[in-house]
Amino acid sequence: MLRNFMFSRAMVLLWLSIIAFTQAHSHPSSAFLVPKEIAPKFNHDPQTLSLASTDYGHIVHETPEAVFEPSSVNDIMALINFSNSLPIPLTIAARGQAHSNLGQAMTTRGGVVLNMTQLNGYRNGCGIIVSDCDGKKEGPLGCYADVGGEQLWVDVLHASLQHGLTPLSWTDYLYLTIGGTLSNAGISGQTFRFGPQISNVLELDVVTGKGELVTCSAEKNSEAFYAVLGGLGQFGVITRARIPLRPAPTRVKWVHLLYNNFTAFSRDQEHLISFNERNETNAADYVEGILLLNQPPLDLSFYPAFDQPRITSLVTQHGIIYIIELVKYYHNNSKAAVDQEVANLVNGLMFVPTFKFEKDVSYEEFLNRVHAEEEVLRSKGLWEVPHPWLNIFVPRSRISDFNEGVFKGIILKQNIIAGLCIVYPVNRNKWDDRMSAVTPDEDVFYGVSLLHAATGFDEVKTFQTQNQQILQFCKDNGIKITEYLTGNKTHQEWVQHFGPKWKLFQDRKTQFDPKRILSPGQGIFQ
Repeated sequence: MLRNFMFSRAMVLLWLSIIAFTQAHSHPSSAFLVPKEIAPKFNHDPQTLSLASTDYGHIVHETPEAVFEPSSVNDIMALINFSNSLPIPLTIAARGQAHSNLGQAMTTRGGVVLNMTQLNGYRNGCGIIVSDCDGKKEGPLGCYADVGGEQLWVDVLHASLQHGLTPLSWTDYLYLTIGGTLSNAGISGQTFRFGPQISNVLELDVVTGKGELVTCSAEKNSEAFYAVLGGLGQFGVITRARIPLRPAPTRVKWVHLLYNNFTAFSRDQEHLISFNERNETNAADYVEGILLLNQPPLDLSFYPAFDQPRITSLVTQHGIIYIIELVKYYHNNSKAAVDQEVANLVNGLMFVPTFKFEKDVSYEEFLNRVHAEEEVLRSKGLWEVPHPWLNIFVPRSRISDFNEGVFKGIILKQNIIAGLCIVYPVNRNKWDDRMSAVTPDEDVFYGVSLLHAATGFDEVKTFQTQNQQILQFCKDNGIKITEYLTGNKTHQEWVQHFGPKWKLFQDRKTQFDPKRILSPGQGIFQ
């Protein structure tokens, strides 16, 4: 094993020497000569390597041998083909905004980070092309956007709104790349109705681990299409996605309903997501849930100042308050109608009387709400800090047990400042099981996100210990959770993670990336 490692290291040093030599002399004779059109695109600047050695999590640190800066999709193909030509291929980690928290967008020394943000000027300077609505079947009214995999969702929002259009499914934070979220799932409060972002894709361009550019959809090259969506970057690099669009609302009613009883909270959430047809007029457009724990300081910024003391009193009295976050979209000319629609949605729900709060904001302001929080945290130096997050899917049948054992029995009992805790149900029939993403095997399951932020190493270890206690509690009590946005697993743990899908996932790896070049940071096949 040591001999293989030393040989691999020697090969890495060899190809790096060749890159340097090629850049200086463009000598054509070496068997491992880097193609001259991509040789200048390998960046070894220490600052660039340092930036590529970490991610949003600030927990895992791996320095690559080089950062590859493509200016076209052809460059990506050339890089992967060059890697495949070597006796020991280079591992390649595609990196967009690196919003992973456990090194998923990294590669170890001996590998290359593929900086997708360098493609921002691709396609004549326009990475987002919104189609004319021509009545074809691609999407509602035939509207769609062709979007580069390196583009940010916030820019897709802005570009589509200029045409009075919008995608249907979002993440809570919009400064993420299209390729990044589609490689995972892309979930938020719209998921119960419109499905995750991977269920809202019409077509992809993908450079596979063989260096082949494949255009794929549910009808064309469907195996690649379903493999890549939710495939954790294991099968190809997404360079373009066709996203369906629909007419955009202009404003939203943004409602918080406060509960002191988890059973009522979860029952009402499940009632709300039962109205989930895409064109259903009496349905909510967004449903999430937030935990307000008695761990000061409380974030009560959503609520009027004169109501904050009684909310604080409610939290102090009960320890945990559960908040349904409910949103209904509307147009400027339908304000009277939306007030009645919200009243109909809320009617019969068992929140604490008088603890209903509402805002009226623009559609864009609501979707981009996390960015406003980001700016505040950045100003305080609290954004670029470690984020030992835990994201899991919990089966509906066990969510009450999870509440008692985790929310109350671990998080509240240990009295650790937990950061933001999110919990909300989604409908499994909005997911496509042919895709690589895995979920619990129940019609309804809950997304649970514990979004910790740590200010030092000791806090990181404290939160990581708590995360492990939560996972162990689920294992000990037979709660068959599925981890989401996960990493740092052994090979056997990955096999267990994918469960019945493991063989298909493994076969797809053999088909599309037989030399196991792509996304080594996930640690699935390395």
